[in-house]
Amino acid sequence: MQFPGKRLSSFQIIIAGFLGLILIGTILLMLPISVKGGYGASLEDALFTSTSAVCVTGLIVKDTASYWSGFGQAVILTLILIGGLGIVSVAAFITMISGRKISLLQRNMLQDSFSAHQIGGVVRMTGFIFRISLIIEVIGALLMMPTFCSRYGVSGIWMAIFHSVSAFCNAGFDLMGDKTGEFSSLTSYAGTPGIIIPICLLIIVGGIGFLTWEDVAVNKLKFHKYRMQSKVILVTTGFLIIVPVLLLFLFEYSGKPFSERFFLSLFQAVTPRTAGFNTASLSSLSGSGRILLIALMLIGGSPGSTAGGMKTTTAAVLIATASSVFQKKKDVQLFGRRIEDNTIKHAITLFMMYITVPILCAVVISTVETIPVGACLFETVSAIGTVGLSLGITPSLSPFSHIILILLMFLGRVGGLTLIYAAINVNHADVSHRPIEKINVG
Repeated sequence: MQFPGKRLSSFQIIIAGFLGLILIGTILLMLPISVKGGYGASLEDALFTSTSAVCVTGLIVKDTASYWSGFGQAVILTLILIGGLGIVSVAAFITMISGRKISLLQRNMLQDSFSAHQIGGVVRMTGFIFRISLIIEVIGALLMMPTFCSRYGVSGIWMAIFHSVSAFCNAGFDLMGDKTGEFSSLTSYAGTPGIIIPICLLIIVGGIGFLTWEDVAVNKLKFHKYRMQSKVILVTTGFLIIVPVLLLFLFEYSGKPFSERFFLSLFQAVTPRTAGFNTASLSSLSGSGRILLIALMLIGGSPGSTAGGMKTTTAAVLIATASSVFQKKKDVQLFGRRIEDNTIKHAITLFMMYITVPILCAVVISTVETIPVGACLFETVSAIGTVGLSLGITPSLSPFSHIILILLMFLGRVGGLTLIYAAINVNHADVSHRPIEKINVG
């Protein structure tokens, strides 16, 4: 893809693809057939919903089940599927099944989309991802189907499919609004293992990343043979599930029966990274509980996955960097491997971006809406982390604040560094070495 006299980079094409898909989704959701009652959605509602679906966030201004028709829900699910697996990978898959050859530019874009370390094998991986994704989503739907069908009859089939895709893509859209109340999410299934366990597993599997899937498929349970990145992702993911479960179990849901208490703690530990479902009212959480969820939303999932956030590997590199400073080590190491300086710089940059941007946006929204900044921060972090959890204030915000959340969702999905690389010409890097002069920090 190119304009006269200028060839677009892979980063620019990825961004253009996301923008194009959001535009198409907005137009479709504005059609009368998309809304129950036979009238089209407003531009603001359609744009917000389309962005949230493509960016697999789950923040909504209109309840999915009670406002959107079957056609509208199908459009939303399609946007979630394409946005979750990646526009580039979907386009490449269509090219593959049509029998055409994948160009070098498409291979470069696939490498960037998957966060792959090398261009070799990305076409094979595309086929692998689509096969495994379909299998996992079908299994998830089949596991939830008996519970949904026993309560809602034949319509439970569609509900199982919708929630399976939404959970696997870490989107957080649900169809419970016309049955258990608008914006109720999965609160009516708080103690139901037949829904909670499949949803949690789909969220985790969708969030560990495509490269990790490949490692597990090739090396099975031989953990020592995994790539260093896969080891970091699996260990960090496990830590970020177990510790929050214990904290929530001990301090947030102590008044509940044991089984319900466990499932509530498990679900609220898993869903902030970065699915957006909830089985309990988030407004009832203590201040420390909300801070815990904000931290989990900021970290998010793993590179090359359906999840957002600054990523588990970023958090691991930052912790390893701090550890190396404390121990006065020359190099930053993880699992016996040295981390490149460039990777450390990227991790620090992403951390600063994911801290400063949502805080600044929360202050702006708080000033405009006269809402406590803490509540606004929860929404802005949820948006940039493409999570979708909400304290319930998003639907009542003004169009100006909705635009801020739309931009945050887009930034969180395409990635801050992708936007920077697309905007700045990095082909002329400065390779000169300047004189060194020390500066004291700390």
